[in-house]
Amino acid sequence: MISTRGRYAIRVMIDLAENDNGAYIPLKDIAARQNISKKYLEIIAKDMVSGGLLTGASGKGGGYKLNRKPEDYKIGEVLELMEGTLSSVACLADKSYDCPQKKICRTLPMWEEFDEIVHDYFYKKTLRDLLN
Repeated sequence: MISTRGRYAIRVMIDLAENDNGAYIPLKDIAARQNISKKYLEIIAKDMVSGGLLTGASGKGGGYKLNRKPEDYKIGEVLELMEGTLSSVACLADKSYDCPQKKICRTLPMWEEFDEIVHDYFYKKTLRDLLN
């Protein structure tokens, strides 16, 4: 399940793209337009800056802006930064986990196929796709 962190991060990025005028956009403006708590967005924006999705500046004239063009952002990268793995089951989420049932598990191929579908779906979508 995608949490509010992932969903709000995408909304922030859409807002930044739609309101891009070359200047930093204050978080309070994004919070007001998106009807999201500024406090919660501060946590999300900090993680997005640390993850290289946004640039932030503090002080007068500060705020946030995208680091790249909207077409250069894959929605999957945003979700994985905010949510961690998009894997549906624990045995696939942790690549180092050696499940003792792996060789006989009849459901594993289904989960692998499902995860591939989810991954491909979100990595084919760009921020630009959501703007159009």
